[in-house]
This record gives sequence, structure tokens and C-alpha cells, in this order.
Amino acid sequence: MKKFKFLLSACMAALLATSFTACSDDPAEGNGGNNNPEETTKDYHFDLFLSVGKHGGMSQGDGTIVRSVSDLSADADKITIEGIGSEFESNGNTYTMEAIVKGKYYYEVPYQPADRFVKLEVNYDPTTGKNALNVVGQRPFADGYTFKARSYTHAWLDDNTLLIMAANGDADKIIWTKLNADDMSIIDSGTLSEITAPEGYPVLTTSGILTYRQSDKKLYYFYFAKTSKRNGKATPYFYTAIIDPATMKVESNEPNNIAQQTAGSAYGELMQNSVMYDEDDNLYLATFTPDENEKEIGHLLRIKKGETQFDTTYDGYPNADGKLLTIQYLGNGKALAYARNDDGDPQDGTLNIDSYCHYYTILNLADGTRERLKYNGEEIAYNAGRFSQRTAVVDGKAYVGVNTREESCIYVYDIATGKVEKGAEVDASFYFDILRVMSNQ
Repeated sequence: MKKFKFLLSACMAALLATSFTACSDDPAEGNGGNNNPEETTKDYHFDLFLSVGKHGGMSQGDGTIVRSVSDLSADADKITIEGIGSEFESNGNTYTMEAIVKGKYYYEVPYQPADRFVKLEVNYDPTTGKNALNVVGQRPFADGYTFKARSYTHAWLDDNTLLIMAANGDADKIIWTKLNADDMSIIDSGTLSEITAPEGYPVLTTSGILTYRQSDKKLYYFYFAKTSKRNGKATPYFYTAIIDPATMKVESNEPNNIAQQTAGSAYGELMQNSVMYDEDDNLYLATFTPDENEKEIGHLLRIKKGETQFDTTYDGYPNADGKLLTIQYLGNGKALAYARNDDGDPQDGTLNIDSYCHYYTILNLADGTRERLKYNGEEIAYNAGRFSQRTAVVDGKAYVGVNTREESCIYVYDIATGKVEKGAEVDASFYFDILRVMSNQ
């Protein structure tokens, strides 16, 4: 069995090699892009996030180090963070791996200082391969509209307008703030007064899932409520609120009758993708419902273009063996999914963050059929890391990071042909949790 160990010398080398630039409130250039994190550009690199001590996400692990690379092919050197990666900290401030990504920037509410929105850049020198974390903009919260690290959701209304939304401190109201992503100025803030906790379920979910659909220019907000903040019972079904982004007026707010919760609702797609769109602008959402044995059965729901309610005849992930964790559209009616087998680790039966019971599969959205990702005719082994997004889609390829008992590496899936090649190896002394495509411009 592969054993992960925290290499103190490696971490110290990474810290010593990392340089930071001073914080600035100067406006940054516009960053372009679209609603999806897997942007296609000819000038990009990859950011890999590796956690220390244990798998990261949801405040797990003992630290996060990011490493930028331009090549994930088999010809690339083994990807290590020794003396070259950057601790996700700067001048005593601590940032989260759960973040909003667009172009070459990260946007987030940090752990410290915890009273503001921050715009970050992980500077990358392709000549030396070294990273340096730079804060390029920040803005204190508007009075009365306070957000918490990792506990919010977001949508891009255009290339430069970022909407952030979450439950308030008492979790009985939904608050929002619109930001100008260029200079991080606050455009407006408010409360969705039409959304209140349902009777018997006084606690609204921390974040929910928010998305903006281009074809009807509406916001779709998926959320649920609970009987209490800790281990409370959830509403039988989650709700869909449709919002006018210009006025932030809630136009409708109804429960579905298919699934109980959305995937990633506690942290609002800051780490894992649970919403996707196809070429026709049909909206897909990863969800789940516990069965009689409390096994979390995944579903992939769809709202067709021109409609506002889920298609009750459609499930793009039928007969699930557990929770559907992430989805990413590949084109031509196919999607890449990361899922969990709720029977647990085949070797020891465990079902936790570090259990080897997570796998990659290719979905045919037309009929719900799917096939485990394979290499040389063999299924790629189960992965550890529940709160992981080790996949990135760009330029006709899906880069799939694995963290199995036997290996930590990248596989490259050619979308047009379905061919899978083995790519770069990743240092297995740390826990590989996130892979992101970042613009160089």
C-alpha cells in the first residue's frame, strides 16, 4: 500500500523558496473568460494544489501548496513541490484552496483576514517553474453583509461582474454582494427577502449552488434547509429559486420532487463542479438522495433550455452505486464524472475522505449509460479524496489526476477519440486534490 508522509524538509524548502509581493488595492486588468472553469485558451498553464498531512478541502489537512506547470504529458518531469511550490499564504494571511477561478485570477473570502473579498494571482515563471502568491486586490465587506471562508456560492453575470451569495450568520436569510472583478469595488449588496426557511426547517443551507444561464439571462439558485445547523435533518427536496440578476428579485421559488440535496451545497462549487451546460444551454445539476440504508444515491438532473423546471423524465446518472461528486461537460453529449461507491473501500469497507472508493466515469447524457475510465483496457483504480477536483478540460482533452493506492499521476483523455494516455507523475509524498487550468494573460 502506498503510504503518504509529510516531508518536513520538502515543506521547509517550499517555504524558503517562495517569495511574496506586497498587497495592493490598485485595479487589475480585466480577465475575460466565461461561466465555466475549464476555459479554452492557447496560452495557459495548470495549477496543482497539494495538501499536507491528509487530503484537503472542508478544512482538512495541515496546509496547502500550489505548483504551476505548463506540461502534464508523459514527457514532463515528475511534478514535485520541493523548493518550487508556493504555500497558499502571504504575509501572515491565509487563503483557502476553495476559490472562484477566472482567467488567471483567484477570488475568495480568506481565512485571515476574514473581513474581506480578495483577488489573488499565483505568479508563474515558466523558465524556472517557481511560483509566488500575489494579492492584487481586496475589498472589505459591505456593512451588514458578512461572508465566511469556504461558505458561499457564486456566479459570473458577465466577464467582470461577480455575484457572491450565502446564508447569513443566523442561517435564516440569503445575502448577496455584487463585485466589480476589475478593481474589487462593491457594486451592490442585499438580501433575498423572498427566500425564507420552510416551516419546521429553520436553518438554510450554508451556500447552495448558484449559476447564471446565458440563454434566458436568469440566475438559478439551488438550496435546501435543515432542522438544525449540526447534523440536522434536511428538507425532503431541495428548492430552485429563479432570480432576475439585474434587480435580484426572486421570480419563483419551488421545491423539486426528485432529489433531496445538490452536490457541494455546503461550499458552493468553490472546489468541485456540480453544474454544467451542453451546447444547447441545457442545464445539468449533480444531486443525491439517501436511500433507506442512508446510502447517498447520485442523480444527474436537467433543466432544458427554455424551461425553468427539472425534466422529471430524465436522470443522466441512473442506478448509481453512491454519490455523484463532480461533473464536467466534454462535448458531443458526453460528460466526465467523479463518483463515490457507497459500499466503501473494497479492501477495508471504509467510507471517508481518505477511503479508496472514488472513481472516474464517462457519461453518455442521452441515455445515462456510463463506463469507468480505462487505461490499456483496465479500469483505473479507486481514488482517495472525496473533496477533490483533479480534472481539467481544455483544448479537446480532459486531464484526469488520480490518487490511488498505487500511483499519483495524470491521465490524458482525448475527447474526440476516447483514447487515454498516461501523463505526468505527481509527487506522492503529498495529497493531490485540485487541478485547475489558468490563463497566462
